[in-house]
Amino acid sequence: MKAMKWATLIGRLILGGVFLYAAYTKLIQPWTVFALAIDSYQLLPPSAVLFVARWLPWFELALGLLLLTGYQLRYSASAASLLLAVFLGIMVRSYVKGLGIDCGCFGMGEALGPRTLIRDGVLTAFSVALAVLAFLQTSRSRRTVSTA
Repeated sequence: MKAMKWATLIGRLILGGVFLYAAYTKLIQPWTVFALAIDSYQLLPPSAVLFVARWLPWFELALGLLLLTGYQLRYSASAASLLLAVFLGIMVRSYVKGLGIDCGCFGMGEALGPRTLIRDGVLTAFSVALAVLAFLQTSRSRRTVSTA
């Protein structure tokens, strides 16, 4: 029980830090730079590229803060898992298509390749594990309260 709490704490601090860092690297640049990275994936129409480029860093910032504080951890870890899974799927698709593009994960300058795919796969698995731990902890605490 205590190990689960520590694992959850460490997991949310690490994942929250990753999201905060990702947001920071995008927010310190003009949003148009990030829009170019998004557009290179060749998935979205121009209006959607602009919307995502303007709002995704702020969403990552909010998600990072939620994870760091542990507020509604089940939901914030689940949202992080979903977001990371979508990113990973898009990255795998682009890599398989042979697009020689920047990942855009932590600002510009990081080529999409096996290293970025492995890193994002590990982050996705890590996030899913955190979400599972958060749900298990909530489930245990509810059982403890209901049996008391």
